[in-house]
Amino acid sequence: MPDDAARRPRRPAMLDPVAADALPGDLDPALRSEIAHTTAQALVHQGRATEDADVVRRLVALVETEGLDVVAALWSDSPPETLPGALWRLYVLREWVRRDPATVSERYRLGVGAAPVHEVVAGVADTARPEDVRRVADAVLSGVYTGDLAVALERAASFCQVLAAGAAFDADHLDVVDPQGADRMTRGAASLVRTAEELVAAAALWRAGRLD
Repeated sequence: MPDDAARRPRRPAMLDPVAADALPGDLDPALRSEIAHTTAQALVHQGRATEDADVVRRLVALVETEGLDVVAALWSDSPPETLPGALWRLYVLREWVRRDPATVSERYRLGVGAAPVHEVVAGVADTARPEDVRRVADAVLSGVYTGDLAVALERAASFCQVLAAGAAFDADHLDVVDPQGADRMTRGAASLVRTAEELVAAAALWRAGRLD
């Protein structure tokens, strides 16, 4: 029998910048889709096949390692009901948390009263400090590779729902002093709700064996 340790990946198969550079805007959509699906499936398969915690940490930090542009070139055009589309939404969410944890934690605190069920599923501490939301964003992506991928998607969806509620409250407060800012925030809240719905749908597809 082959030695499992010898076959275990020592580091994640990161996204290839050369492959991303080879994706011009006028590339045949079928080929673009094939590349997106192939890279997403390879990443998830290799991540779930290893017990190496360092590999998982590298996968969670994919955008930091490879750059958002590289990941976007490969996955951002993928429909939400696909594996690359779902992964893109998870990584964008984590990147937002990583870059602006103070705003995210404040929105989360504002939203918990309006979305108590989603608060429980998201699993953020009651304090919702910047370090808490960062920890949850990392844990959600870790769950893609170490746990039930559908649960990870649903947890991210609940996180988005709470943030959407918080953004809506923020918009209400801004409406008098900054109507344009309030309008932008309202549209942002709607976008978060849409992302949450897409992640829930992707979770259902994964459970049915049809998220690819």
